[in-house]
Amino acid sequence: MSGTKGHVTVIGAGIVGVSSAAFLQREGFAVTIVDRLEPGLGTSFGNAGSVSPSAILPVAMPGVMKKVPGWLLDPLGPLTIRWSYLPWATPWLLRFLRHASRKEATRVATAMRALMETVFDDYAELLEGDTFARLIRRNGCLYIYENREELQAAKWSLDLRRELGAAMEEIGGSDIRQLEPALNRRFDLGIFAPENGSTVDPHLLVRAIADQVLRNGGTFVRADVKDVEIGPDGPVALETSSGKLPVDRLVLAAGAWSSPLARKLGAKVPLETQRGYHVTFAEPQIDVRRTVMWNRRSVFVNPMDCGLRIAGTVELAGLKAAPNYARADKLAGIAVEMFPDLNTKEQSKWMGHRPCLPDSLPVIDRSPRFANTVFAFGHQHVGICSGGPTGRHVASLMAGSTPRIDLTPFSATRF
Repeated sequence: MSGTKGHVTVIGAGIVGVSSAAFLQREGFAVTIVDRLEPGLGTSFGNAGSVSPSAILPVAMPGVMKKVPGWLLDPLGPLTIRWSYLPWATPWLLRFLRHASRKEATRVATAMRALMETVFDDYAELLEGDTFARLIRRNGCLYIYENREELQAAKWSLDLRRELGAAMEEIGGSDIRQLEPALNRRFDLGIFAPENGSTVDPHLLVRAIADQVLRNGGTFVRADVKDVEIGPDGPVALETSSGKLPVDRLVLAAGAWSSPLARKLGAKVPLETQRGYHVTFAEPQIDVRRTVMWNRRSVFVNPMDCGLRIAGTVELAGLKAAPNYARADKLAGIAVEMFPDLNTKEQSKWMGHRPCLPDSLPVIDRSPRFANTVFAFGHQHVGICSGGPTGRHVASLMAGSTPRIDLTPFSATRF
């Protein structure tokens, strides 16, 4: 592509970074992507694979404060904190809990719905030929419950999503078994979200978009960004593990590693990593047809080209601590609870860093200090769901045009 509007360097080769690069090209910019890993091999690699415009609820939902003490006492529960990391995690956790109200949940869900409702259209634009149909399916998502009390406890959040335009259909046991015959029959109530979908491989999704960027004239530099050199009008170069890289315009989309660079570029943000785990069963030997979420356990199961993946739970332990793969083993046990006939013999485990802000909203904004810099990070548990739409808005911000939605909720200065 021509690059008539100038050159943009994108820090980060996950789904947000490559989607931003692709839409920037469509706006007429030349682009370079910089990352220490090949595209799609970071956090996006281990994504649960959901592509769901109704996945709009914040992590800090009403009532979560009562559950946190019990979770923290269970080292393998839905939320855990490494005790050695507690002094660093506590201030963030307190800010997180202040958002656990109906008012805040409504505000966040409204903003996220506006962001994500175009996700399928955005990926369809970025993925040429039959690549979209090969990598993304739209056959709904099934939320499962063991009893009426569990479903009733979720009523307010379900009604909120319905009010914001999401289709959420209550179904019974016979319909559940028709949709997913391999599920344990103890799940007798469900919510079916027909507008949702998934990707058969989040790594290949990122890689496909990145490859298209390269075919369109973009470049990729594999290097670790150490620092930013600031000139009179903003960043002029990146200090990388491969030397100095000059920049004209800059997009910061480095996920959980964005905070130090954002501070240098004019915004102090309370970014934390909610470490997530997954287990992928290479030969599941059961028929699972779509994404299934067990609401009480907060886990997603998704059939992929590489096998059947279960992902979920939250661990606060920072960027440096070694993985605790006992949490992955716990996920494997939950998968068997859901699908009793699952073959678990061949499995792989993974841990990655979800970039999370206390209010569960990403930052999608210009730097408050430098006009040539745009921020796009903090997409927590919904990177694949929101990566494509974020890329479109990043390109609009860089081009100086009006984004399709109000980006005020995603401001870098809201903290």
